Amino acid sequence: MLARAKNENYSLGIAVTDKLSIAVTFNPDCGYVGTSPELRAPVVALSLGGLRAKVEALISLGEVIVTLNLDKAARLERDRRRLTGRARPGFAGTSA
Repeated sequence: MLARAKNENYSLGIAVTDKLSIAVTFNPDCGYVGTSPELRAPVVALSLGGLRAKVEALISLGEVIVTLNLDKAARLERDRRRLTGRARPGFAGTSA
């Protein structure tokens, strides 16, 4: 049991290695839309980080690894935001 606990993190008896895959698309009217059979209804958020946070909050099983699978529309929007968005913050102690 001890060797097994070293390899996997447990929280209240549930393995952290449980994975949840979310299919994500982008709708210009409402933002990113995530769907999965495990979710009761589609989850909508304005950013991918917000979508991940909402999904993690909805899952009551404890620690789950959430994987976002982006379709073409979601990937294009993510890339557009990365390239034309605000400048990335610099690291502490640098002028960048």
